Amino acid sequence: MAKDKTNYVCSDCGGISPKWLGKCPHCNAWNTLIESVAESASTTKNRFAALAKTAEVTTLGDIDAVDMARTPTGHEELDRVLGGGIVEGGVVLIGGDPGIGKSTLLLQALDSLQRNGKNTLYVTGEESGAQVALRSRRLGLDNSQVKVLAEIGLEKILATLHAMQPDIAVIDSIQTVYSDQLTSAPGSVAQVRECAAHLTRAAKASGVCIVLVGHVTKEGTLAGPRVLEHMVDTVLYFEGDTHSSFRLVRAIKNRFGAVNEIGVFAMTEKGLKGVSNPSAIFLSQHAEPVPGSCVMVTLEGTRPMLVEIQALVDSGGPSPRRLSVGLDKDRLAMLLAVLHRHAGVACMDQDVFVNAVGGVRISEPAADLAVMLAITSSLRGKPLPKGFFAFGEVGLAGEVRPAPRGQERLREAAKLGFTVAVVPKSNAPKKAIEGLTIHAVERVEQAMGIVRELG
Repeated sequence: MAKDKTNYVCSDCGGISPKWLGKCPHCNAWNTLIESVAESASTTKNRFAALAKTAEVTTLGDIDAVDMARTPTGHEELDRVLGGGIVEGGVVLIGGDPGIGKSTLLLQALDSLQRNGKNTLYVTGEESGAQVALRSRRLGLDNSQVKVLAEIGLEKILATLHAMQPDIAVIDSIQTVYSDQLTSAPGSVAQVRECAAHLTRAAKASGVCIVLVGHVTKEGTLAGPRVLEHMVDTVLYFEGDTHSSFRLVRAIKNRFGAVNEIGVFAMTEKGLKGVSNPSAIFLSQHAEPVPGSCVMVTLEGTRPMLVEIQALVDSGGPSPRRLSVGLDKDRLAMLLAVLHRHAGVACMDQDVFVNAVGGVRISEPAADLAVMLAITSSLRGKPLPKGFFAFGEVGLAGEVRPAPRGQERLREAAKLGFTVAVVPKSNAPKKAIEGLTIHAVERVEQAMGIVRELG
């Protein structure tokens, strides 16, 4: 049997040395190297440890539940999706298409935190320090004091984290990091899982907030094992078209805040800037109302936003097409059937195209009524009234169901100058909203009748 290799492990930072030294080469601590036998690849015991500290069994009522202290990043939109800011010991995973702005946003956030007195570290595995410095100058971050480490070895990164004890560290990216304990290549499932587990364990033990940048696959999902998303506290997705200047950061998972929150950014010459009024992005600027356009109020996390739904109905061939961008294609087919059966609007021989302006994706059924009104408007060639909006879920029986938090949607639209609304009866407020005329409906045919009267 082959003899296992002897290494020397630092009891302070966990750094490994092939020979005994008086001073640890990683953290410079004296007399901390302890002889250890490196385990073979087949030996896995003692290699795993819990991601969080173990504790005695106790009841929930006896646990002192305190709110986690948050540190704002200096970017209001990023703080929104994080739930208020970074959390001590929290682990954040952010993914997105190449070139969408992940590294840019994180570098800006680190610089803002550094200027506010926080100790920051940017670990880059894909670029050199000179490349990061060049991007920093392009972003106008002159004389930035953010510390940069170009390294992909997990053990060296952990030793640096232990020595520096930063408040926040960014690992860009987790797919480039590798551990000497494994023989597989960086980016493999085993390496990504093991490195993420070690970094998460280090964050929980030391209180360092760690942000992991993740690659995405061709399908747009985070590359690597799905357990990666289970390990971390927060998962953020960067969305948007690289040909557009607008970007969305969406929270898919957040143990310290609400999920499905979004932050809206605009890409400028000086990096990403937060957009305080995102409704302006998703509303087209028409001098006069045009056929096939209907505004709806969608809910993204805690934020109501106005989005313009556009529809184009044109004569089709033997097999009419149904195409939707930003909306569920199968739901579009269902709404066309309801529109025909309960409102007498037939589109069997027509091509129907539906689009949510601005590249936003709407998944909630509250868009149903606006989609149907936009289709009807395009088919008849008559625009909806100026200042008009609608929202509500439509069922197969033709009923219009209420949307959650309807009062907030109505107030947001009124604040932006909209004056006429068609909404579900259950969402009609008991007290009138100044400047807003509300038509409450229970059926699709009622909504169509009101629109004909208004037109």
